[in-house]
Amino acid sequence: MTSNSDLKDKNDSRKILIALTVLISILTLSVILLSPSFMEIISTGFSPGIDLKESAVISFFVTLILLTILTVISGDGLLGEVQFVLIAFFVFFIIIWLMTAWIF
Repeated sequence: MTSNSDLKDKNDSRKILIALTVLISILTLSVILLSPSFMEIISTGFSPGIDLKESAVISFFVTLILLTILTVISGDGLLGEVQFVLIAFFVFFIIIWLMTAWIF
């Protein structure tokens, strides 16, 4: 004879099996329904991005804003650090320009 705890374990096992079956069927249905959108996202991610001209404009303004913020925060201002700011501008500009063109 089966005891009361065995019947409770059987019922719990059935409930877990039903819950897992429902979850797997919902997951399968959602994958089937979302696959066209997922393929569109993937194709957008691998499409050609911006060219070097657009990237140069973006990187110029990003570098200008970034270096202005850095020089104001540094305390000496723009005039005290101008020799370092000019070098940093060109280095930041080249790095941000090429990384923007490569990533996007």
